[in-house]
Amino acid sequence: MAEELNIITLTEKAKSQIINIVAAQDSLQDSTGVRVGVVGGGCSGLSYKIDFDAKKENDIVIDLGSASVLVDPKSSIYLKDTVLDFEDGLKGKGFVFKNPNATNTCGCGESFSI
Repeated sequence: MAEELNIITLTEKAKSQIINIVAAQDSLQDSTGVRVGVVGGGCSGLSYKIDFDAKKENDIVIDLGSASVLVDPKSSIYLKDTVLDFEDGLKGKGFVFKNPNATNTCGCGESFSI
């Protein structure tokens, strides 16, 4: 079951995976979280990005207890109502964005346009 957390919804699998990834990173500082964002580029114009980053002043912070998800205000516009899931099946393993705002997506699912 997914839980509504501000801008995006994280499924239980996504939350669990983020917590595990952060726990495995001994070198992370307490102010570092997993940043979920949108950047220009890709074959459809915009691409999703997930990376470790320090919290910035205007970030939206989704507290998962032992881990935090960070979303910058600009990305939040593109991520509104998006579901972030984690899949590990025959097609591969990784985070999957299910974005109802995307009007076009590329074949790889990592690029979209609005």
